[in-house]
Amino acid sequence: MIKIALIGHGVVGSGVAQLLEEKRESLEQKAGDRLYCAKILDLRDFPHTPYADRFTKDFDEIVSDPTIQIVVEAMGGLHPAYEFVKACLEKGKSVVTSNKELVAEKGAKLLRLAKEKNVNFFFEASVGGGIPIIRPMHLCLAANQIDKIYGILNGTTNFILTKMIKEQMTFQDALLLAQKLGYAEKDPSADVDGVDACRKICILASLAFGKQIYPQEVHTEGISQITLEDVEYAKNAGCALKLIGQAKRLSGEKCSVLVSPAFVPIDNQLSSIDDVFNGVLLKGDATGEVLFYGKGAGKLPTASAVVADIVHIAKSPHTSLSLTWENSDADLVADISKYENAFYYRLRGAISPKKAQKLWGPLTILSRKNQPEDEIAFITGRMPESNAAAIEKEMGEEAEILGKIRILA
Repeated sequence: MIKIALIGHGVVGSGVAQLLEEKRESLEQKAGDRLYCAKILDLRDFPHTPYADRFTKDFDEIVSDPTIQIVVEAMGGLHPAYEFVKACLEKGKSVVTSNKELVAEKGAKLLRLAKEKNVNFFFEASVGGGIPIIRPMHLCLAANQIDKIYGILNGTTNFILTKMIKEQMTFQDALLLAQKLGYAEKDPSADVDGVDACRKICILASLAFGKQIYPQEVHTEGISQITLEDVEYAKNAGCALKLIGQAKRLSGEKCSVLVSPAFVPIDNQLSSIDDVFNGVLLKGDATGEVLFYGKGAGKLPTASAVVADIVHIAKSPHTSLSLTWENSDADLVADISKYENAFYYRLRGAISPKKAQKLWGPLTILSRKNQPEDEIAFITGRMPESNAAAIEKEMGEEAEILGKIRILA
């Protein structure tokens, strides 16, 4: 018997407990041993669950119990989750988590500690929810150097943008619907401001490039400023609007990492991924592009990834050598001013297409139904971000920038 403890009985934690109970026999066949949830740490009581007698409010009952071999951290946040996970690893217990903030901020330290103790720190559920991506990256794609990662990493923002594109909902109305359906929290800022997607792309970039990429190093924009006018112009350009997290390997040891809205051309596989679904494209030097697609959140999809990590540990208890990256004190992420992008602009004012081309160079002029006479929209050629900023400054007060969005290339 392999004894497991859960820290947290919220959405994910309760889903893990449910799967361990309901799929007991099939999991035993897959793991080669019985998986038994022995303790559940939570400040609340759950008297109507079939495992009500296993709850505790004392973390010491978990960390000090030598019979507990695997701990699932499902409480979220950075503190005290980090202290709890660190203590469990130090006691020689493997840890599984779905906590993207924890992995994005402390992944290198916890992975190193796990290797020192010959145990595992697994986090498949932290990026794609139920979509397998961490294990494929460090095992199935081991023969590849991964040079580029980009994708739709947040289901809530993708749902909102889908409603804006397909049903002409305003951002605010689509957000309210997402909250009503349970896709968005009461405070949706982590989703709509791009924070959640930033943590996820940091985890993927750290694994791909071998060194910790911290969220505070990454330029991050959300979707709250996207309007229906932008959606119309995207359609005229043959694109869909998506929130994209992307990371690219640059020359030397530098990389570019960015989260922002983007015009995604319709011939790109990501353009047709709608609603709460996520999609991540990895580009390996041997395989080319590989797409991972599915629901990126939800109780049971996320819990299934956690349980898969538990089964993996049960079958291979010794530390994984391939799941790793180093801590980094260096400034690995290049300054955003040096990134090259094409841009969509929507301007209002006394600026003609001829004057715009004089400033930005060759442009693709866009149009929409009922376009005001004093509004112009266009797509530029590729240029460094610093050049685009300089041109905006040169334009001065001739026109007001109503929208500016990068083009995914």
